[in-house]
Amino acid sequence: MKTYDAAIVGAGMSGLAAGIRLAQYDRNVCILEKHSIFGGLNSFYRRNGRNYDVGLHAMTNYVPKGSRVGPLARIIRHLKISWDELGLVEQNGSSIAFPGVELNFTNDFERFETEIAEKFPAQIDGFRRMVAGLADYNQLGLGVSGGSAREYVSGFISDPRLVDMIFCPLLYYGGAREQDMEFGQFCVMFRSIFLEGFARPFDGVRHILFKLVKRFKSLGGEIRLNAGVKRFVHNERDEVDHIELENGEEIRAKNYLSSAGWPETMNLCGMGEKVSDKEIGKLGFVETISVLDKSPKKMGHDKTIVFFNDSDRFSYRNPDSLVDLRSGVICAPSNFAYNKPFEENMIRITALANYDLWRKLSPEEYRRQKLLQYEKTLESAARFVPEFRSSVIDVDMFTPLTIRRFTGRERGAIYGAAEKRYDGLTPLRNLFICGADQGMVGIVGAMVSGLVVANTRVLNT
Repeated sequence: MKTYDAAIVGAGMSGLAAGIRLAQYDRNVCILEKHSIFGGLNSFYRRNGRNYDVGLHAMTNYVPKGSRVGPLARIIRHLKISWDELGLVEQNGSSIAFPGVELNFTNDFERFETEIAEKFPAQIDGFRRMVAGLADYNQLGLGVSGGSAREYVSGFISDPRLVDMIFCPLLYYGGAREQDMEFGQFCVMFRSIFLEGFARPFDGVRHILFKLVKRFKSLGGEIRLNAGVKRFVHNERDEVDHIELENGEEIRAKNYLSSAGWPETMNLCGMGEKVSDKEIGKLGFVETISVLDKSPKKMGHDKTIVFFNDSDRFSYRNPDSLVDLRSGVICAPSNFAYNKPFEENMIRITALANYDLWRKLSPEEYRRQKLLQYEKTLESAARFVPEFRSSVIDVDMFTPLTIRRFTGRERGAIYGAAEKRYDGLTPLRNLFICGADQGMVGIVGAMVSGLVVANTRVLNT
């Protein structure tokens, strides 16, 4: 049985960041990944000769080179990966489109503030007071919690449509709870999207992943792919004694970190009965990917991301149908400020989806509904971007079942459970949670989660 100082389950952003941090302190670390490629919820694949990102629309929390504050600066400093290595390029500009009003924003917060002043003049003073009251980044990490963010925002903004427009991007890019989020999570998401903003490497998420893996291996870390965990074996002292892999191999460590998710980790521990219903994620998504024969800019679409909603009120909840076509996110990856032609022209559209309804379909009906819902999703999005369907040359689509199959996430819930484990603790003294169910989502959030849990629970720094 091979022994390590730390064994980490999952080679996603949080697992890789935690592994790098521990290896920097001369810990002997092994990361176990059940699939043949690293990345987890933010990974990549190749199909029909084309590269596709999974998860990444944009990397939030962008700050310019040389910045010393904020999560991205913290990651660069703690992981000792240079700003230039990340190769980040800013967005062109994005928007939130609701019936009768559109708010445009960039990585310059003043643009968003000006838009609100012009289109909601009676609300701008309240909006400014709300922003001034947001908690700073010292809250990022363990213990981020609090009451209803909607109650907080509604205390400053009386127009429910503006409240919905503010929440639409935040929920779609990090909302594990229906209609609302905790105040602390709202602070993190508002700052990451509006006060800082979007960026993306030219080569997408694989660029960041390769940098993290290279950094981890340079420190002596070991990554084992196709190494699915069958169970955590624990003893009478409430400690994990060793991990049993699906191939029968056993691995022992002093400390264990899991980015597999709270219910998934508890099931691996044989403690599934300790997981309450509210600790299993309810929100799933579909995403369509359309490869185009020309750039979106040539069709008159230069926005990077459009968050849209066609109803009087924005509904962010588990839908009653396979897909909720009333709202969604339209991303054009080529519409970042790149200084060279993008490798592939794509439109990606994300919408809420019902896992249970997709799961009940027969294999034949599942395939039929994927085709049908792809067409319906594009038709829905065509109201908010120039018509592009005649330029589609290749397509792909994932459903909540795809996420469940490739990540192991219960119900395909990308953002995990509504109730987070901010302290990272489990019933077993040497097993800790990092990643989405610890409380941080997105690429930067996941890496911060890995750093924080490694620092506080293993290194005690």
